[in-house]
Amino acid sequence: MIRALLLIAALAVTPSALAQAGAAPQQPPPGAQDEGAKPATSGDGVASIVDSEFPVYDQNHDGQLDKAEFSRWMVALKDQEMKATGKTMAPAEVAAWADGAFATADTDKSMTVSKPELISYLSGGGG
Repeated sequence: MIRALLLIAALAVTPSALAQAGAAPQQPPPGAQDEGAKPATSGDGVASIVDSEFPVYDQNHDGQLDKAEFSRWMVALKDQEMKATGKTMAPAEVAAWADGAFATADTDKSMTVSKPELISYLSGGGG
């Protein structure tokens, strides 16, 4: 569920990425999507967003996100999710959540998250 909300938040934050990809998120009719369903956005849409936004967060330009870089991105997405849903979390809870997200996304345990790992994580394939 959190990945679906994060993806929705990512799409809301990055409309220019969608315009560049030539795709718009498909909105299901109200009530058509159940709690466990994934968003109608394809993996290609996630990849497009990651490709366009990755350089913004890869501050040392090494092609990987270290824990701090990854956390900045996830905290930004979490903030968007909380604004969209009206829910709140204490800063310590958000930090703990971002740490867990990093551990899940870093599937090769290299202490960095690559573009493919991030795409898999945001697409729901990272655990």
